[in-house]
Amino acid sequence: MPAVTRDARVRENRPEPLGAAPPPEREAPDAPLTWRSAGLETMASMLVLSLRRLGSRGFEAWCQWPRSHPLNERALVVAHHPLIMVESVRQIAAALERRHLPRPFAPLEPGSVRLGLIHEAQPRERGVATAVLVRVAVSDLVLHGGRLVGYRLCADFLQAGLRFGSGTIRMLPRESGTAVGAAAGQGLVHPSAAAVGAAAEPDVMVARTSRGLAIAPRDPDHPVFRPGRSCRLSAVAVLEAGRQAALLSYGGTAAAVTGLSVDLRGPVPCAGASVEVAPDPLGRRFIVHTGGQVVAVGTVGLLRP
Repeated sequence: MPAVTRDARVRENRPEPLGAAPPPEREAPDAPLTWRSAGLETMASMLVLSLRRLGSRGFEAWCQWPRSHPLNERALVVAHHPLIMVESVRQIAAALERRHLPRPFAPLEPGSVRLGLIHEAQPRERGVATAVLVRVAVSDLVLHGGRLVGYRLCADFLQAGLRFGSGTIRMLPRESGTAVGAAAGQGLVHPSAAAVGAAAEPDVMVARTSRGLAIAPRDPDHPVFRPGRSCRLSAVAVLEAGRQAALLSYGGTAAAVTGLSVDLRGPVPCAGASVEVAPDPLGRRFIVHTGGQVVAVGTVGLLRP
């Protein structure tokens, strides 16, 4: 990608606390996408069906969002969970790294996420799955010795030709260090799924403790929020914890969410981190901290009452 490479921000003087990692197996640009190459545990988790180049920095992907996705509500008419949008872009990023981008220097993962929703344009699914077109642009490549260290993906989501959302994901090296959560304390009480905008009780990510609100997944082996039983939460899982904490504070339903954002500042433990929620001009902001350190910050845009 010559035009992308010209835009690369090469940080030769920046110390790189990265260890060498085996490069991912390269794939032909026109090879069929597979769930294994996207780093998924099952074929059922695959959301991206095809990927093609539109230009030097642009790509287009067709996605299929199943109505029965684990995060979706069980209803006659389903509005897809906004995190399905984030996961679609992450899977597109995995395909780009294996087909079109320079080889990564180390494993990359979302380090920051921005997502905006056009509320009145959100697709509703009555059948089996929704066909979604995602157009992405690659920018801000960072190279280290010719190897990829980070980049940004900007995405537009369209259904039947109508744009219903957009987002930006910054792909960064996996955070080093140990994620250690504080003790949950006594009196751990999980709110109901409805109170936090979740589809089912196992999807609840937060709980009230004697010291306030904390991340405490009801299902420690959740297939979306903790795949592979990692000792730390992904940006997607932290974003969901923040969304649930904001809705619990706001007192509204999941349909009130108009936007989401999160920035990881350190490893977030799978349980035990505290979550603080405060008012924001557009909705709510949340701060995740553990051991006296802020490890994530984010915002949740909400419709005005």
